[in-house]
Amino acid sequence: MGRGDKKTKKGKRFAGSYGKTRVRKEKTEQNFVKPKAKKEEVIVEKKAVPKKKTTTKKKATKKDK
Repeated sequence: MGRGDKKTKKGKRFAGSYGKTRVRKEKTEQNFVKPKAKKEEVIVEKKAVPKKKTTTKKKATKKDK
C-alpha cells in the first residue's frame, strides 16, 4: 500500500494516472467580473493656504563677568 500500488491515491500520484480513487477536478466555467467603467474623475482644486512665517530663536548668550 504505497507508491507501487495503483489502487491508492499515493500510487496513482506516483504513476501519474487518474481513476476512481484519484478523480480529476471538473472544469467549470469561470465567470470573471468585468472591470467597472471608470467614472469621470473629478479634480478638486485646493485653496491656496498662506505660508506660515517662521522665526528663528535667538541663541542665549553668556554675559562676561
